[in-house]
Amino acid sequence: MAHRIAGRKLGRPTDHRLAMLRNQVTDLLHHEKIVTTEAKAREVRGIAERMITWGKQGSLHARRQALRIVTDKETVKKLFDDLGPRFADRAGGYTRLIRLGARRGDAARMAQLELVGGEEG
Repeated sequence: MAHRIAGRKLGRPTDHRLAMLRNQVTDLLHHEKIVTTEAKAREVRGIAERMITWGKQGSLHARRQALRIVTDKETVKKLFDDLGPRFADRAGGYTRLIRLGARRGDAARMAQLELVGGEEG
């Protein structure tokens, strides 16, 4: 049984995995859509949802928490000035996961992760 096991290792050392997830969250918030493997998308989804919740709060503390994870200051500005107000009346569920099928090279299951509520960007 897999009780009390949180997160996937994704076949990478901890520092590489965390850096990859930070980069993917940053790209998702910047471009509002990314295509990646299904396992990575499921991990990125939770982090991105937390970022948007911090964007909705709009406080200085929330901005500093977001800056710990998001690697681009312009993306943090977009998160707090654009995405936070856009999802202000939505109580969670800011992302959509669309399964795309297998990747040709290695048959990895691919997915598109995108923000719901308008196709801006």
